[in-house]
Amino acid sequence: MPVRGTKKDAQRELTRRLAEIANGTAVNPSTLTIGEYLRNWLDTTTGLSPKTLERYRQLSERQIIPHLGSVVLQQLRPAQVDAWHKALLNTGLSARTVGHAHRVLHRGLERAVGLEMVGRNVAHVVSPPRVKADEIAILTADQMTETLDKLIGHPLHPIAALALASGMRRGELCGLAWGDVDFDKLTVRVERSLEETTAGLRLKQPKTRYGYRSIAVPKATMDVLREHHRHQLEQRLVLGLGRPGADDLVFTLPDASPYPPDKLSRDWGNVVRYRKLPRIMFHGLRHSHASALLAASVDIVTVSRRLWHSSPAVTLRIYAHVFTPGIDTIAAHAIDAVLGAKATE
Repeated sequence: MPVRGTKKDAQRELTRRLAEIANGTAVNPSTLTIGEYLRNWLDTTTGLSPKTLERYRQLSERQIIPHLGSVVLQQLRPAQVDAWHKALLNTGLSARTVGHAHRVLHRGLERAVGLEMVGRNVAHVVSPPRVKADEIAILTADQMTETLDKLIGHPLHPIAALALASGMRRGELCGLAWGDVDFDKLTVRVERSLEETTAGLRLKQPKTRYGYRSIAVPKATMDVLREHHRHQLEQRLVLGLGRPGADDLVFTLPDASPYPPDKLSRDWGNVVRYRKLPRIMFHGLRHSHASALLAASVDIVTVSRRLWHSSPAVTLRIYAHVFTPGIDTIAAHAIDAVLGAKATE
């Protein structure tokens, strides 16, 4: 392929190509563009869930291809990736979204490297823009009580109560079955989640064995679920469906059909406005749960397991802003007790 630029640029490119030949990473020339490659990759890949694939396609079509789609795959350079980041940021896109788009490009190029279509992953050379550690919108302890009090009698009261009490994700709540609720042991078991894509709804299993987890729930929340069970039974009898069985979903639409997660978010936004609740997204209830536990000095490993994060490090990164007044004093007393005990030995 011809090289555009100065003689020095040509010499640098020649050195690079000779090095590729020497170490066995040289690839045959191709005119395949990044747009063509990404679309083909996403059309043929089998390693992504439908929801993830849908999101990757959106990022490719909206953020990557309009800027880099015409670039020949083998000619993409780090400087172009860096310029792409800046162009996206200049359009007003958040650093978080730019990072998501970068990861799609990185994953696609990593596959191209494995297929020996390119000699290296240039997206690995350039880091995505740093995301500012903005404080996550959460409810205070008083706001949690206020929110649940204002929701009493509303159809969303039971699911909001469980979200605050368990930290479960939106899809996990919508996929919860009555057989997963143990009223005697005061626990709920996460076995599946309800996923929503343009193709429709589907129940999916957790990706790893760590996703299957049992979560202890306060008795007050279980009392709300018990009352919800009674109300749902009455609805089902009117519809001629009989008693809810172990496989029937806990949270449904009035006709007993699954509750689409996106509809739940929209309904939550409406009730926040109409009942003048603290302005927070439904996912913020999960954040509120985690922050409340950390503020109460619950250990990070326990919090991470309840939330099903891949590691406690992820939990720490997300909730690093949570600070409990007096927690540093508690830490000082703890280490003082240890050192004091050592001194008397």
